[in-house]
Amino acid sequence: MNNRAIASVFNKISDILELRGENRFRISAYRRAAQNIEGLSRDIEEVASEGKLRDIPGIGKELVSKIEEYLDTGKVSFLNDLLAETPHVLLDMLQVQGIGPKTAVFLYEELELESLSDLKRAAREQRIRSLPKMKAKTEENILKGIEFLERVLGRTPIGTAYPLARSIIAALEKLPEAKKISPAGSLRRWREDVGDIDILATSSSPEKVMRHFTHLDDVDRVLAEGKTKGSVITKDEIQIDLRVVERNSYGAALCYFTGSKEHNIRLREIAIQMGMKLNEYGVFKKYRTGEKRIAGRTESEVYSALGLPYIPPEIRENTGEIEAARDGTLPLLVSAKSIKGDLHVHSDWSDGNASLAELAETGKEMGYGYIVVSDHSKSLRIAHGLTEERLHEQIDEINHINKHLEDFRLLKGIEVDILPDGSLDLSDDVLCLLDVVIIAVHSNFRMNRDKMTQRVIRAINNPYSNILAHPTGRLIGTRDEYDIDMDAIISAAAETGTALEINAHPLRLDLNAIMARKAAESGVLISIGTDAHNPFIEMHYMIYGLGTARRGWLTRSNILNTRTAGRLLKSLRKKKPGNNRR
Repeated sequence: MNNRAIASVFNKISDILELRGENRFRISAYRRAAQNIEGLSRDIEEVASEGKLRDIPGIGKELVSKIEEYLDTGKVSFLNDLLAETPHVLLDMLQVQGIGPKTAVFLYEELELESLSDLKRAAREQRIRSLPKMKAKTEENILKGIEFLERVLGRTPIGTAYPLARSIIAALEKLPEAKKISPAGSLRRWREDVGDIDILATSSSPEKVMRHFTHLDDVDRVLAEGKTKGSVITKDEIQIDLRVVERNSYGAALCYFTGSKEHNIRLREIAIQMGMKLNEYGVFKKYRTGEKRIAGRTESEVYSALGLPYIPPEIRENTGEIEAARDGTLPLLVSAKSIKGDLHVHSDWSDGNASLAELAETGKEMGYGYIVVSDHSKSLRIAHGLTEERLHEQIDEINHINKHLEDFRLLKGIEVDILPDGSLDLSDDVLCLLDVVIIAVHSNFRMNRDKMTQRVIRAINNPYSNILAHPTGRLIGTRDEYDIDMDAIISAAAETGTALEINAHPLRLDLNAIMARKAAESGVLISIGTDAHNPFIEMHYMIYGLGTARRGWLTRSNILNTRTAGRLLKSLRKKKPGNNRR
């Protein structure tokens, strides 16, 4: 947790420095340090205890002192001083999509703002468009950005919630009194963001478990501490609720607290129809003289008592899972053991931080048979995108590395930009040399719906396009989807044999589960790629992509990278038109 906290401190410092118009290299240093710290594979406190903070890329003497100060005191005085001098509304405005530091300062000064509510009111009253260099469209985008921010407030991205829950569970599992422990709620259903984090446990000494829970290092304050239920707020302002239940009720409680609400309502209706009662304590059979618990120890036991097979948590949303269970048509959802490779990974040839050899080594350690090297193309200059010449050089190096690998191969790929007119920013003459061509939108997000849709469809129709990456462009909690007709995109993908990606980065998860299910039902293959830039950490994000795929009812046959390298390449060569191009 220290890593994320210190990264947050450095990001806030860089935000404030940017608002103050300070040196861009200093701002960049804090941002880079935050990224590298958050990507560490171990707690920064361990690194500090070994005296190796300077070994972290981008960490100099000035930043070392701030890290040490935080580890000693839980704060950084430099940040506190900056916060004291900075109106809070300026930092709030930076969270609104489309508002940069210069615009934030300008609006603050011109409109004399004290809160985001003031800014929202100014936008609704059309006072922003009357300011110099402000347009009606700018005002409209600001209002949309504020409304988007309001929608996501109080929600925690799963990429933050999942590791936090795992760390809490790991701490509780060290107690001999704590027995079965599991996350519940929307986290267990792999929702892309969650409200509170729910954890369920059994114990013969619930008071000891609860006491330990409320005194964990991550806890900032305790909201409640009862015998069997406790609630805390962490230092990251996330609420975690722990419930300790009897062993005989654990399955029923896990089912109840996992949800969803709509799924639970259907289960209770079935119980009533069968003359039974279902609650968090179990399934009860009613008799004249009273009632008797007939199930509750395990979830499978609960479902069996209702005449149903076990239903995986990810699809408990009342979207047809009850009917499928009754009909015997529940899908066998894809699992981690079925994944043969990662289809979207960046190297230090563009904006990644690992060499090609390190990518291969990491892929082998993950148990994969291949990964696709998919660096950015030349239009994305900020990411050091590859020109045709540099791509030729990378292809040569990949070929050289592959000659020395056993039971693993690097596949030659690219994440090529879709230009505003729908063309690709690398020529077909070089794309035809690659194993996998990933296409993606990285610019001009505010095109209207028709133009954006036609832009992407034109790119899909390119005979060398294999996979459309992060198809809607969203960043969870930061940026909404761009306006695009996904039904038309799915149809185009189905017609041409182009795969659609579930980008497994926890801030993307794009496609979402609903669209992934719709695409698969239309015969479109789904690719799961981590979009890893720091592969040592981010290739493990595959678990988030799998969670989304399972929520989308996807099976092994729906997923492109459940195939061996040979079968994968054979599938990609079926792209229509131009089947014989390679």
